Amino acid sequence: MQLDDYIKAGKIASEVRELARAKDWVGKTLYEICETVESEIQSRGGKCAFPVNASLNEIAAHYTAEPNDPKILTSSDLVKIDLGVQINGYIADTAVSVSYDPQSAILVETAEEALKAAMAMVKEGIKSSEIGKTIQKTVMQYNLKPIANLSGHSLEQYTIHAGKSIPNMWSIGSFALSTKEAYACEPFVTTSRGLGFVREGKTKNIFGLVSRKKTKNENANKLVDFIWDNFNTLPFALRWITKSYEEKEARTLLEELIKNKIVRAYPVLNEANGQRVAQAEHTFIPTATGAIITTL
Repeated sequence: MQLDDYIKAGKIASEVRELARAKDWVGKTLYEICETVESEIQSRGGKCAFPVNASLNEIAAHYTAEPNDPKILTSSDLVKIDLGVQINGYIADTAVSVSYDPQSAILVETAEEALKAAMAMVKEGIKSSEIGKTIQKTVMQYNLKPIANLSGHSLEQYTIHAGKSIPNMWSIGSFALSTKEAYACEPFVTTSRGLGFVREGKTKNIFGLVSRKKTKNENANKLVDFIWDNFNTLPFALRWITKSYEEKEARTLLEELIKNKIVRAYPVLNEANGQRVAQAEHTFIPTATGAIITTL
């Protein structure tokens, strides 16, 4: 494990997250939000581990701005700004919910409190199910619901979801935290009227390379090489491609690569009852007595 790279990525991620928390985004487009946050990461010497997510209201995750996305944040919106920083492929994943609407404050505060409670208990050997139980208990005491089918995850070099899940509620089957791994913990909280589950939406604007097999289309093959050289297997946005390609061509080539299962598209995740969702997230590495929270 490259602890130095994890810590360096975490420091950048933490600084940028706090800037995102403090900034007044009302009147800004989602495109401006994503581009600004990504620019702050790059100006500090980091690379984006995935496109900044700016998921509004009932969208829990996986929405990033389209090229020149016109959607404007209003004072009644709740936006989850989820960002990732990588140094040599070692990732810091963190998120903050921003709302200027007093009615959403309880969701934002509860997500943060659940994350804090989880971080206070993590150390080597703690079972992932116990973390989920702590998050669930914290959320439910406010008559709110955790999102059952969203979870934190283990991290590996150039891999955001590395196979192990840290649930947001008590679950059967678990694993013990190891000092040799990094993890992201990310409570998602919805209202008592929510179902407490997410469903896939139709929008897909985050992508990832899954194979480098050749197609019969030379332009598609060149795009695969471009993706590999710039993003490796980490997720990327159409916005990033259109800095080097015309948007129409990029969309056409991406569709072909998705059809050939060379690229996968990640759908947005919506709360199943259309209720608002808040999120908080840290990346951490367990120790014998606690955890190194890289994004604190």
